[in-house]
Amino acid sequence: MNISLTPEMDEWIANKIKTGMYKSSSELIREGLRLLQARDEQRQKMVEDLRTELLVGIKQLDAGKVKKFDTKALNKIKRDARKMFAV
Repeated sequence: MNISLTPEMDEWIANKIKTGMYKSSSELIREGLRLLQARDEQRQKMVEDLRTELLVGIKQLDAGKVKKFDTKALNKIKRDARKMFAV
């Protein structure tokens, strides 16, 4: 496998190795790929969870389990979501 990097990336990698954070460029690249894989898996899980929740909503709509749109309810949903995803 041959990978081309920009001079800036190459320099950044060299600096990480100089600091002792990584023993080699291969180690750094493997770590980056592991992080990318974990991010992709997390995104896929989020998509799957969203699809599940959408299906629940569709089934509730089909069953006639609906509520009139309510601004207060929307604001509560927003607050709850922000709490859930706060870092």
